Amino acid sequence: MAAPLSEQTVATIKATAPALQQHGVEITTRMYERLFRNEAVRAMFDQAAQDSGEQPRRLAAAILGYAQNVDKLQNLTGAVARMVQRHVDTGVKAEHYPLVAEALLPAIRDVLGEAATDEVLAAWGEAYWFLADILIGKEAEAYAELEAA
Repeated sequence: MAAPLSEQTVATIKATAPALQQHGVEITTRMYERLFRNEAVRAMFDQAAQDSGEQPRRLAAAILGYAQNVDKLQNLTGAVARMVQRHVDTGVKAEHYPLVAEALLPAIRDVLGEAATDEVLAAWGEAYWFLADILIGKEAEAYAELEAA
């Protein structure tokens, strides 16, 4: 299990929630543009959900929910379980998480500009990997259960 998030990171993430509420879909749309430069990753996604904007909206809502509950992670138990199931259904593996980080953090900077300070991006990097570690662990358990069945 990852070390808990620092108090500074939690404060920074919570402070960015209003910006995410306002610009979240723009951030996730930009993130997917970057991520889909990798054709293998692009093929893992439902392109109709991308084209309709559903997937960027869904991810923006998930990121906002995380930001708003980063100090109350128990509120995210159901959302995490649904995300794990979706990831297992679509073949997401641990090696995909760095690709998302490499697309998400620059997208935050692209959209928020000067408001995305190095401190803000460092906090989001820490928060991203904290959540990614949880998802990777739960997904590994789910894949193991599938193999055992």
